[in-house]
Parts: sequence; structure tokens; C-alpha cells
Amino acid sequence: MALNEDQDRLEELYETFFHDVYQYLLYFTNNSSEAEDLTQDTFMRVFKSYHSFKHQSSQKTWIISIAKRTAIDHYRKRKLISLLPDVILNLGKSEEGIPEEEMEKNEEWELVQAALSKLKPDYRNVVILRGLREYSVKETAEILDWKPSKVKVDYHRAMKLLKKSLVNSNEEAVLVNERKIR
Repeated sequence: MALNEDQDRLEELYETFFHDVYQYLLYFTNNSSEAEDLTQDTFMRVFKSYHSFKHQSSQKTWIISIAKRTAIDHYRKRKLISLLPDVILNLGKSEEGIPEEEMEKNEEWELVQAALSKLKPDYRNVVILRGLREYSVKETAEILDWKPSKVKVDYHRAMKLLKKSLVNSNEEAVLVNERKIR
């Protein structure tokens, strides 16, 4: 009976947190296939180590921290310097049949992804967790194993750099468009 209860509990964890883990890893890798693989790896680790969960944080925080370690381990094995690939992928959407507004949103998202990929890994992590996934300072600190003050400072610095990068990208796009018009 206890085995069935554990299995039910693990299935519930998977169903409850799959989307959060996948989205975090998608932001982290910018590759849907890698994010899917890493999500599966994350839940394998969760299932193997669930008995050691000490309830010192929420289950969500614990699982996302496992996802972070899974992604870092994956990239270390591949010996990548950067935690995000340099290539910005179009997340599986074709431009055919997409309204103009959607195409503009995709272009804006690509600019954000490009700017995000230029940040150092610590800044990238804090922006993903605080800005994109909307975790609290406390949750972000627990996931990254930082003090809350470091989360606040790094998030502020990262957002300044991100905004600067986006402004520069936007200015470059305007110059390119002006040249096309002439």
C-alpha cells in the first residue's frame, strides 16, 4: 500500500510541476528538445531522491533547484562555456499563417532571448527565475543557494544590462530598416 501511495505522490508531483520545470529549462536552454530531455532527467532525479526531501522549502523550489543542477550538469558534460546557446531558435513556429502581431511578438521575443544569452550565467539565472518565472526573492535565493540580498542586487544589475542590450538591439534594427528604405 505504501508503494502505491508513493507512486501516486510522484505522479502528482510530475503533473503539478511538469510545466514549471519545462518552462524553466526552456528558458535556460532555448531548445525545446533539450528542455524536454532535461525535464525528464529532472523528474528521474526527483523520483530517486524524494525520500530525502526535508521540507525546508516548498516542493516547487526543491524541484526547480534540481532542474537547475540537472541543466548545469548537462552543460558541464558537454563542456559548454555558456549556459545558453548563442543561436536563437524559433521555438518551432513557422511564419506561415501567423498574424503580423504574432510575428512581431516572436521578433521581440528573439531580441529578448538574444540579449538574455549575452548575460553571464548568474545574471541569466536570476532573470529567468525572478523576471520570467516570477519567483519571489526568497524562492530564487533558495533555488540558487544565494542570500536574498545577492538575488536583489544581481537581478537589478542584470535588468540594467538587459535593458541596455535591448535598446542597442532596437537602435541597430532601426538603422538597418532606414538603410533598406533608402
